[in-house]
Amino acid sequence: MPGIKELIERIVTRVNINLREPEFDSAPWVKNQVPLSELHRLHAFYGISHLHPVWFAFSRSALAGSYFLGRCSVERSLLYETDVRGDELKEAGDVFRYKDVAIVLPEDEEIAISDSFLVKTLVHSNSHDPESPERFFIANSVSLPYANIHGSPVDGCFLGPFATLDLTSAYHAIIGTFSYVQTGELAHHRVEPGRVWIRSKEFEFSYRFPENALDPYICAEPGGPPRGLFMEVMENARADFERLFGSVRNAHPVPVPESAAVSRYAVVKGATVIGENVLVAQRAYLDSAVMGDGANAQENCCIVNSVLEGLNVTAHGATIIGARMGRGAFTGFNSFLRGDDSRPLTVGHECIVMPHTILDAAEPIEIPPHTLVWGLVRNARELDENSAPIECLMENDNGFNRGNLTFSGSGKAFVKAFLHRITHILEQNGAYSDGVDRSGHAQKGRHITYNILQPYLEGERKGLCPTIRITP
Repeated sequence: MPGIKELIERIVTRVNINLREPEFDSAPWVKNQVPLSELHRLHAFYGISHLHPVWFAFSRSALAGSYFLGRCSVERSLLYETDVRGDELKEAGDVFRYKDVAIVLPEDEEIAISDSFLVKTLVHSNSHDPESPERFFIANSVSLPYANIHGSPVDGCFLGPFATLDLTSAYHAIIGTFSYVQTGELAHHRVEPGRVWIRSKEFEFSYRFPENALDPYICAEPGGPPRGLFMEVMENARADFERLFGSVRNAHPVPVPESAAVSRYAVVKGATVIGENVLVAQRAYLDSAVMGDGANAQENCCIVNSVLEGLNVTAHGATIIGARMGRGAFTGFNSFLRGDDSRPLTVGHECIVMPHTILDAAEPIEIPPHTLVWGLVRNARELDENSAPIECLMENDNGFNRGNLTFSGSGKAFVKAFLHRITHILEQNGAYSDGVDRSGHAQKGRHITYNILQPYLEGERKGLCPTIRITP
């Protein structure tokens, strides 16, 4: 059985073969991304609940510090501090619908990871690929820190740091640093860094951050870990997470209502308040955060010195510092919001902060209710250029260009799709639960127990986990 270095070489070879057409070499990007000499000190853990299928298979892999829930398999892969959260996988008997076709699943859906290198990556949701409705596969791929693979089967892909693939089946594609892609399918395509791209048959939203504007926030080059403010925020929380992940049991430091779920592997500090039906996922970081009823903080979220008034979605990887979020305000994947006492940031109720948006207040900023905002906003001028009232968008069927944004197609269809998605997330998270009906992750998450997977401590297999199969 090969060791970790041979495992990485195998993965890189397979990824490079898949990306041979653009002549992309993943080897320099993989280098120095994980502390190879420390992997044997980090255990993996998996959640067991009577509400989720218990089926795990791990073979010839390193799983250092990673988390698993739901039906998962990992083969010939290196996962470092990666969350594989299968609490939304489809179950046997469920009906998967694609256009006018209804597919009945013969078995529970599985997240199947093979020949891949995932670093601090979030894998969530379920396969939206009609060709593979019962298998959410991640194969021959590399994903760098704080990327999201959300409902997106991938084969032969490279995701840069803080990149997001959302509800998109991707093959032989390169997703650049801090890019967000939701296009349904993506094949043999290179997405440049800092692009936010959403495409359907009814509309297309395409935004590109100004040249060099992202450098202070996130910058990545081959041969070393990414750097910038985003990494500083995440890494500053590292000591608190190491303490949590080093313990088998952790008590909640603040009162948690019976209807809410705060993962024992979430950091909760300061004068934090947890309301009814709140969900705080593992690897979320809360410090003096007020979480109003029905609000949530998903994986890799940081909420500091902020108030979320209620029914707020804070999607995977979003950071909110020194801000007030109105009731029903949505913050998309990997967005970064920052204000302080001298430069307050207020987001009105039922606003939509698009995925991969940066609201970094250089002056007081107040976003009116029912506003959609995108891109880079640091002052009133940039807010005017990078936002629009949702009602106006609903009335726009001719598209428009504004700054670095190009929008075509139906504004009404675009807004309705987002509002439907937000409602669905709140329902899934149990934000509307009355204690009897409409339960979701906030209620079901209270029933999860955690078990530990230890790697070999010495020998040629040092840092690798033994082959393990866990069934009910």
